[in-house]
Amino acid sequence: MNKNRIRLGVNLDHIAFIKKSRDTVYPSLSEAVNISEKAGANLITIHLREDRRHIQEEDAYEIKKCANTVNLEMANTSEMVEFAIDLKPHYVCIVPEKREEKTTEGGLNLTNISLTDHNFLRDNIKILKEKNIKVSLFVNPEIQDIEQSKQLGADIVELHTGPYANVFGTNDEEREYQKLKIAAKHAHETGLVVNAGHGLNYTNLGRICKIQNLNELNIGHSIIANAVFIGLKDAIEKIIRIINNCD
Repeated sequence: MNKNRIRLGVNLDHIAFIKKSRDTVYPSLSEAVNISEKAGANLITIHLREDRRHIQEEDAYEIKKCANTVNLEMANTSEMVEFAIDLKPHYVCIVPEKREEKTTEGGLNLTNISLTDHNFLRDNIKILKEKNIKVSLFVNPEIQDIEQSKQLGADIVELHTGPYANVFGTNDEEREYQKLKIAAKHAHETGLVVNAGHGLNYTNLGRICKIQNLNELNIGHSIIANAVFIGLKDAIEKIIRIINNCD
């Protein structure tokens, strides 16, 4: 059982995408933050991408100004590190990023990383931590990637739940679920805080919440999709009810 309730990070990228699609001042991201926090969200997650497809720099500053806790997802680039230092989010989650992908397709490639890339990532983690920003790495649920995350100096790993979500309800579900359980246990024993996210929704969330040592879940697309029909507050509260009742 999870003794303490798992924290919820609400990702507002898809609200920013609506705003960006017509370059309007609405919908208000400040209002989205306010509604999310009143509904019980523990933090606000945003991803400033290289192609700026949804969140813009000014959106990030607006959200940082009014949100209690901000988690910035970003690629491991010098530009993004400089932006994070200026924004001063509470957390940074370093993710892989490709321009052509619709959404993040996998965890960071830490197992086959070159020495140059390894050192660049390690140094950037150190820079961010020296600015009192806690650093998470978005990784596949593999022991090697967790070991590498620890060696690189990360505070947190966020386990990629996409493969589990993609096969939920099929014969492959159990295999992917067990990977997440084993990875979460190992990460916790290694001294890393364990978060998870990607592809989670009202249907597949319950099993994830039963995994031991989970600190936080980051959910965006399914919340915003349901908010179209039932409103943002109710969509978030529905997720929180699942989290609270998962034991």
